[in-house]
Amino acid sequence: MSDEVLATIDGPLLRVTLNRPQKRNPLSRGALAQLREIFDAQAANDALCLALVSGAGDKSFAAGGDLRDLEQVTTPAHARALFDLGNGALHSIRGFPVPVIAALNGIALGGGAELALACDLRIAAAHAKIGFVQGTLNIPTAWGGGNDLVATVGPARGLRLLAEASVLGAREALATGLVDAVSDDGEDFAAFIARFLAPWLKQKPQVMRAFKWQAAARKLGIARNETDPRDRELFAVAWCHEDHWTAAHGILDREKAK
Repeated sequence: MSDEVLATIDGPLLRVTLNRPQKRNPLSRGALAQLREIFDAQAANDALCLALVSGAGDKSFAAGGDLRDLEQVTTPAHARALFDLGNGALHSIRGFPVPVIAALNGIALGGGAELALACDLRIAAAHAKIGFVQGTLNIPTAWGGGNDLVATVGPARGLRLLAEASVLGAREALATGLVDAVSDDGEDFAAFIARFLAPWLKQKPQVMRAFKWQAAARKLGIARNETDPRDRELFAVAWCHEDHWTAAHGILDREKAK
């Protein structure tokens, strides 16, 4: 395995980093394969409660597909295989059992924007930019990102962003709903990330799995009668877990002490 994508486990947090900052962290076929391998491998890790995807350096989250690599994709069969590869990698993120947050440390363009929208939330440095610029290459979204965009900002706004190939600054993206939080001007982005993640990391893994499922089900448009059975099971697991009873007994003990 190459080092285009790095993965480390920091307690309950899975950190995934695109690691070609000198090339603006492009998404080659190798990088996409690594992303899928990482998320598929960690999906069964019951100790995780959160994952973070970021880009190395301070200029680029992911500048899109690696055109040097992708210029070898020249036939419809090759293009279908590329779609399957990229969409499969992003599906591993969409379906990851705990929330995945994209930390936009710089530009997220084209396929990089698709990667960001496959995550559950996006937080951004003040200088970051995001844009679905695939139209400038006379192609649609390559890995299912158009569907994620429309699910996030609505069909009309999503269609406009796609058709205009708009590149939005962080605060405009916040107002549009493409990102969920933006650091202050001059704020250290690593410190901002740590502050944003702090309350999430206080949650228990089994609880975060339930939260992720509920959000993902709504995003995917799964009918309520289809989500209730899994909601029921996830609730039962969390209710019977010792973490719940420790918290509940703590409250009862404090009430008795009054």
